[in-house]
Amino acid sequence: MSIGEFVHEEIPSTELDRLEATYRPLADAVRDLLDATIRTTVPEEQVRAAQAEIEALVARLRAEQLPGPAGVRFNSEARAWNWGNAVVGLRNAVAPPLRIVHESAGHAWAEVELGAPYEGPPGLVHGGVSAMLLDHLMGETASAAFTRVTFTGTLTMTYRRGTPLGPLRLEARIDREEGRKVWVVASIGDADGVTVEAEGVFIVPAWAAGEAARG
Repeated sequence: MSIGEFVHEEIPSTELDRLEATYRPLADAVRDLLDATIRTTVPEEQVRAAQAEIEALVARLRAEQLPGPAGVRFNSEARAWNWGNAVVGLRNAVAPPLRIVHESAGHAWAEVELGAPYEGPPGLVHGGVSAMLLDHLMGETASAAFTRVTFTGTLTMTYRRGTPLGPLRLEARIDREEGRKVWVVASIGDADGVTVEAEGVFIVPAWAAGEAARG
């Protein structure tokens, strides 16, 4: 059974734990490869040799793969996995990944360290990366600790100053609600204080609101 892009797949949670233990180190290694690719200064012959090895690894991994994107999946044990997500995806080396803590239904935070792959201006996080991370954190917050589905309606960013690469803290909370609209406020900051603030309106889709009403 599927609802939109949410797919019911009956994989036992114990098996998911095993798969995550297998794929997390792989994604970590590829994430490290991204950083190394940006910052390496080895001789050209070593670069070409590394390229050939990487191409061989890609061919090995492509021998069996999904026909499209990973999507969001869930089982009957209320376990959900979103391994391809650009912010929190366990199998996505582009994702930092963000580890989100839900303090309550309507308040969440995360700590993350961003390195060379997320640079915009010299030494600073790309503004689009800041927006992407906040958008995801705010969406999870609007979902009230995964008790409902929400999608971004609008997102307004205020960049107070440059966000340095390195350790950062993100926070978000629900400000108010009206019908199917949820207003969320959030921020990114470093040791010296807030660097980015955001306000967004998140929408509970009609089909999800209907499912909740029937439930």
